[in-house]
Amino acid sequence: MAHLTGVEPRPRIRHNDYSPLTPPPIGGWTPTLGASVVIPAHGGQHRLDLTLAALAAQTYPAHLTEVIVVDDRSDPPLRLPDLRPENTRIVAAPEGGWGAGHAMNAGIAAAEGEIVQRLDADMVISREHLEALFRWQHLTDYVVTIGGKKFAEERPLTPEQVYDAVRQGSPEDLFGPSALVSSSTEETIRRLDGLRASKNPYQVCTGPTVSLRRALLDEVRGFDTDVVRGQDTEFAYRLAQAGAVFVPDSEARAVHLGLPAQRGEHGRSIVRLVETHLAHRVPLRRDLRKEPGRRWLVPYVEVVFDVTGADERRIVAAVDAVLRGTLTDVAVTLAGPWSLLDEGRRWAPGTEAFDLALVRAAFGHDARVRFAERVTPTAAPVPFRYTAPVGAPPAPALLERAVKAMLEERIGLLVVELPEGGTATLERTEAAARARRLAGPGEDPADVIAQTHGVRHAAAGEFEKSPAPPAKPAAAPQTAQQPAAGKPAAGKPATAHAPQPQPEASPRRRGLFRRS
Repeated sequence: MAHLTGVEPRPRIRHNDYSPLTPPPIGGWTPTLGASVVIPAHGGQHRLDLTLAALAAQTYPAHLTEVIVVDDRSDPPLRLPDLRPENTRIVAAPEGGWGAGHAMNAGIAAAEGEIVQRLDADMVISREHLEALFRWQHLTDYVVTIGGKKFAEERPLTPEQVYDAVRQGSPEDLFGPSALVSSSTEETIRRLDGLRASKNPYQVCTGPTVSLRRALLDEVRGFDTDVVRGQDTEFAYRLAQAGAVFVPDSEARAVHLGLPAQRGEHGRSIVRLVETHLAHRVPLRRDLRKEPGRRWLVPYVEVVFDVTGADERRIVAAVDAVLRGTLTDVAVTLAGPWSLLDEGRRWAPGTEAFDLALVRAAFGHDARVRFAERVTPTAAPVPFRYTAPVGAPPAPALLERAVKAMLEERIGLLVVELPEGGTATLERTEAAARARRLAGPGEDPADVIAQTHGVRHAAAGEFEKSPAPPAKPAAAPQTAQQPAAGKPAAGKPATAHAPQPQPEASPRRRGLFRRS
């Protein structure tokens, strides 16, 4: 495939099957894109020296490469060694934050390359590593390329030894085959056909060596600096919601100096910290959201109603219907002319502004309800969006069952035929985002989703019917002490057993739609 120049249409990749892309062979093509390698670092000068020595031996052209080391308050400050790529500099992480995500954002702000490569400061990469990853970036602009890695106990090495081994194509020989430990992601990648068959490929994009195009990086607005552990997975999740395709390349080999932190004495504590961050920010991790009463930072489904011209009773009924549904991990966006409520205006009864004022008074303190003049192009970082007429809110179980059907069938758009006429739509955010990226002028995004993820039409009743009740055991013979089924015992009134509605738990925090 020719390099992407902005003239050729982008390839329409289905799910994560990047088979339509054919990368050029290592050494058999001419790179043209500038690249910035960003290395967040805190201490570890010796490891950094080895990482820079390996970068000095790369096959990707040096004149197209810059290396930015972000010193995250090291004491003593980091310095540049003699053996390093020719275009290398150190920038200091700014005040006001700390951690790898904070440092990465500082490096990204200083970067000038069209490709941005995130690299840990304790990685010894093979000579073809950057070239292997960057060749995919020349094919299209919505792939995220992932390098491989093995772990090894650190041993005494000099930068010169690393440089020579990388130049000769054998950095692994510095450690010996028996000393190398495979990462858990390698087996996942193999099992899922290089992630082509993966349903959630972002989960293996764990950060030590990842590259992407600058426009895609800017679209997701960098790393979430509030996430101090698991920031790479959270970042990759948001890339997935932007429609990205994840491509691992086995020719981008590397050795990570030191064993995984999870194997240390505080391994379980680190895992718990990661899970706590991801539970709030990655709704697809349903295993981390087992408490139905909780309110999460990023909801699972956004429900959108256009309330323009609707009366207060209809709007309130629609919102209440959603919040009473069987799927509690939701948020509601009410799109309408809320600017009518600007300060200084009178809201006369019988006007649209008066009805909107009543609605805002009813839900203004509920963190699950958002008021918007217009709807954002996609629901990102929320993974699903349901859009329906305000007069036709979803039945109690519809959202839960429809989302389940979408996941099982791996479709990107579900068009729900409403019994009173018209339609509602349930869209997968990653599919909608990719369609916006790939659609030609005047092309219906639904036609693109049909190609990349699939579209299905279904009657609302398919997701509203209650499951068949379990078969009842045969009735025991009636005796004087045992009343007939459905009749109260003598002297005892009949009682209703219908479940009573439970009050919603108070939100733990506001800001469901803050940037994450």
